[in-house]
Amino acid sequence: MKALSIHAAEDLRWQDVPEVEPGEGEVRLRIAYVGICGSDLHYYFHGANGAFVLREPMTPGHELSAVVDLDPSGQFAPGTPVTVHPARYGRSAPGIEDRPHLWPHGDYLGSASVMPHRQGAAAEYLVIGRENLRRLPASVPLRRGALAEPLAVALHAVSIAGDVSGARCLVLGSGPIGLLALAALRHRGAAFVDATDVRPEPLERARSLGAENTFLVPAQGPQRDAYDVVLECSAAPASLSSAVRAVRPAGIIVQVAILPDRDIPVNLAALVAKEVQLRGTQRFDAEIDEAIELLAADPRFDAVITHTLPAAEAARAFTIAQDASRSAKVLLEL
Repeated sequence: MKALSIHAAEDLRWQDVPEVEPGEGEVRLRIAYVGICGSDLHYYFHGANGAFVLREPMTPGHELSAVVDLDPSGQFAPGTPVTVHPARYGRSAPGIEDRPHLWPHGDYLGSASVMPHRQGAAAEYLVIGRENLRRLPASVPLRRGALAEPLAVALHAVSIAGDVSGARCLVLGSGPIGLLALAALRHRGAAFVDATDVRPEPLERARSLGAENTFLVPAQGPQRDAYDVVLECSAAPASLSSAVRAVRPAGIIVQVAILPDRDIPVNLAALVAKEVQLRGTQRFDAEIDEAIELLAADPRFDAVITHTLPAAEAARAFTIAQDASRSAKVLLEL
C-alpha cells in the first residue's frame, strides 16, 4: 500500500509501505480524506511541531474520514462510513481524572510526541482501535466528515470558555480553526460573534458562517472592552495582546492556537487591571460526537473546505494550506 511520509523538513514522500492487518480489537479502514492541520504544516515545513521534533519518518494526519475495510468482529460492516477519535489516552493523574485527553503517556495520530512516533492517517489504509471509531450519518458526506476532529477541537475550546449562551464573542484569526470556532460559538448560543483576520478572503468565509462584524487588521480592529469571550485562533503574539484589549472586565480569553515555543512579546497589563481570565485549551475529549451531529445538521460547513488534492500531490497541497489568502481547510484525497 501507499502512504505519505515526512522524513525531514520539506522532505515528503508518497511511498510504498507494508500492508497493515487488524489485530484484536482493531479495524482496518480505507481512508477517503485527510485534512491538513497546523501541526502537519509545522512537521512538513520545519521538521518539528513546537517541542516535538521528527526523529524518524512519520505519516501525518489526524483529521480523517474513511470507510471500514475489515472488522474481524463483524461489528462494522465493510463500507461503513466513519471518522476517528485520534487519541489513545494514557494513565489518570491526580487533579485531571475527568480530563483523559490531558493524562500523561497518551498519544495522537500523526504525532512525534512519542517515540516511536504515532503514525497518522495519510495512507491508503489505517488500522485503528475499534473504540476510536465513530459512525458518520448518511447526511454527512465523507468530504465533510473529515472536519469532525477540528470541529471537536473548536467545540472543546468553547467548553473551556464556559456557558456562552447570550454572550458577545470575538474570534481572532479566521483560518480553518477560527472558522470552526465561530460556528461552535453560534451553535452553543452566543448572541453574536465577530471575527478578525489580516486578509479579506478568510473574512468572507467567516461571514458565510455567520460572523456579525468582521475586521481587517491592523487597519481595523474590534472595540475595546466589548466582548464577554475572546477566542485567540491565530497564534500571532500581537493577537493575544489584542484579545486582552478587546475583552471586557472580568471576561474570558481562550488561547486556542498553539503559540510559538519561545519567549514572545505580549502586552498583558490589562489582564490584571480587568481581572481577565486567560485559559488554555488542548485538543478535546468527547466533543467529537457533538461535532458529528453538527456536521449532519448544517451543510454550510462545506464552505470551510476550499481545496481537495490527491495524496500524490501532497507537497503542493501543503504549500496551498500554508497560504491563508488562498485556502481554509485543505484535504488530501486518498
